[in-house]
Amino acid sequence: MNEIRTASAPGDLLALAVRVSREAAATARRMRAEAITDVETKSTDTDVVTAADRAVERQVIEALRAVRPGDGVLGEEYGDSAPSDQGAVRWVLDPIDGTVNYLYGLPQYAVSLAAEVDGEAVAGVVINAATGDEWTATRGGGAWRGDRRLHPSVRTRLDQSLVGTGFGYDAKRRAHQGAVVAELITRVRDIRRFGAAALDLCAVAEGTLDAYFEKGLNPWDHAAGGLIATEAGAVVSGLRGAPPGLDMVVAAPPAIFGPLHDLLVDLDADSGP
Repeated sequence: MNEIRTASAPGDLLALAVRVSREAAATARRMRAEAITDVETKSTDTDVVTAADRAVERQVIEALRAVRPGDGVLGEEYGDSAPSDQGAVRWVLDPIDGTVNYLYGLPQYAVSLAAEVDGEAVAGVVINAATGDEWTATRGGGAWRGDRRLHPSVRTRLDQSLVGTGFGYDAKRRAHQGAVVAELITRVRDIRRFGAAALDLCAVAEGTLDAYFEKGLNPWDHAAGGLIATEAGAVVSGLRGAPPGLDMVVAAPPAIFGPLHDLLVDLDADSGP
C-alpha cells in the first residue's frame, strides 16, 4: 500500500506529466512545421490539426501507460478509459488546446495534462507548445511558472478588470455567448479572447488576466489549468454553486469572482444552447 501511495504522490505524478508533456509539445511543433511544407497533400486545412491532435494524444497515452499501465486516460480524441482500481489515477489530456491558433500559426496553443485521483485533480501541467512556457501545480503545493510561485490579480473592481472568454463552434451557442459579451463589455475594463482555455486559466493564475469565463468547456479543457488557477489562489467554479463544467467555468481572484459571478447569472450566461 505504501508503495502505491508513493507512486501516486502528486509530486511524482507531476514529474511524469511534465516529462511527457514536453515531449508532446515538441511533437506538436514539429508536425506543424512539417505541415507547412506538405499542406497540399491534405484534403482540408483541418486534416493538419486532426492528424496532430491524434498523434500527440497517442504519444502521451503510450508514454503514460509504459510507466503506469493501470491508470485511466480521458482524452479529447480517443475518449475515456477507466483506471483499473478504485483510487487509481486518471489522466485528463488535451493534446492541442487552441487548435484554430495551431492551424493559423498563432503562438497560443498548449498541451494540457492533469492527473486525477477519485475525480479530483492533484497534479497538472500546461505547456504553450509554441513558446515553451510552462505552468504547473500540485494539490496543496501551489502553482508555479518555472521557479516563480504564482498569484492572481490583486484587482478588486470588476469595472477595472480585464476579462478573458471564449466561444463555441456551434453558431447558436456563439450567438448566445456574443450577446452575453455585448452586455458585459461595458461593465469591465475590456475583453480578451485568446483561443486556448488552458492558457487563459494560467493567465488568471499569474494575473495577466484578471478573470476568465466560458461556457462549453470539456474536462480536458480545464482540468490542468483549473488546478493551476486554484492553487495560485483564484476561485474556479461554475455558477450558482455548481462545479466548473460544460455549463460554465469562471476563474477569478476572490474579490472579483463574486461580482463577475452575479453578473453572469443576471445575464443567463450558462443558459442557451
